[in-house]
Amino acid sequence: MKVLVSGSHGLIGSELVARLAAGGHEPVRLVRGGGAGRPGQVGWDIGAGRIDAGALDGVDAVVHLAGEGIGAHRWSAAHKRGMVSSRVEGTRLLAQALAGAGTAPSVMVSASAVGYYGDRGDEELTEASPGGQGFLADLCRQWEAATAPAESAGVRVVHLRSGVVLSPKGGALAKQLPLFRFGLGGRLGPGRQWTSWISLDDEVGAILHALDGAHDIRGALNATAPAPVTNAELTRTLARVLRRPGVARVPGVALRAVPLPPHRVGRRAARPAGPLRTGPQLPSPRG
Repeated sequence: MKVLVSGSHGLIGSELVARLAAGGHEPVRLVRGGGAGRPGQVGWDIGAGRIDAGALDGVDAVVHLAGEGIGAHRWSAAHKRGMVSSRVEGTRLLAQALAGAGTAPSVMVSASAVGYYGDRGDEELTEASPGGQGFLADLCRQWEAATAPAESAGVRVVHLRSGVVLSPKGGALAKQLPLFRFGLGGRLGPGRQWTSWISLDDEVGAILHALDGAHDIRGALNATAPAPVTNAELTRTLARVLRRPGVARVPGVALRAVPLPPHRVGRRAARPAGPLRTGPQLPSPRG
C-alpha cells in the first residue's frame, strides 16, 4: 500500500512510517514548510487551506496524526486555540481533499483521543459510550466530525481514540522517567483517577489493524489496553520496574492550582469493546 501519513515526525508517526516501510509498504509524509518536494514527502499549509497538487495520486490509505500536542503544554487559552485550529481545521482540510480526489484512498485512520468520553469517574467506557463534557470532549467531537467530507465520499473512516501512549522515546512516560529514576516519582493527588493506556508498539499495531480492509473497521476504535489502571497502580508499576521508590505525592491542591491537561488528573476507564479483540493482544502493565 501507498500510505499518506500526517504527523509523521511525531512519536507515533515516526514509528508507524518505519513499520510501514519494513512491511514493504510505501509511506509518504505529509509535511509543513520546507520539507515538501523531497522524495517521499508532500506539503500542506493548514492556515492557507492548501495541500500540494498530486498529494493523493496513487495513495491507497491515509493516516492522519497531525495536531498540536494535547499533553505537551499547560492549557492556556492560546494553547487551546492552537489545538482546535491544528486538529479540527487540519482534519477538515484533509477530508475535503480526499472527497475531491479523482480516485480517493479507500481508508482514512484519523487520530482522536479517549478524552472524547470526558471525566466519568469509575464508569467503564467503550466505543458505544456517549461523549462526555468539557473542553477535550468537545474538541474530540469537532475533530471526529471534521472527517465527514471523506466519509460522505465513500472513504472508510476510523476514529482512533487513543489512550496515553507509553514509550521511553517520548510522550508522558519519557517525561516521568527522570523523576522516578531520581526517586521523586509519585502519584497525582489521591491516585484513584484511571489511566487508559497503550504501548507505542501496540498503538502502531492498532493503526495497521485499522488500515487492513479485511477487518472493515469503521467509526470509533478505542486504542487502549483492555485493562485501564489507576494512577496509583501505574506509579507502583513504574517504581517497581525501575527499582526506585514511588512514594512521593503531588497534593490535590497543587494540581488544582496548575492548568494541567485533564487527562493527567481526570478519570476515564476506556477500553476496546470489540475490534481490537480481533487484532493485537495488548498486555497488562501488571505483568
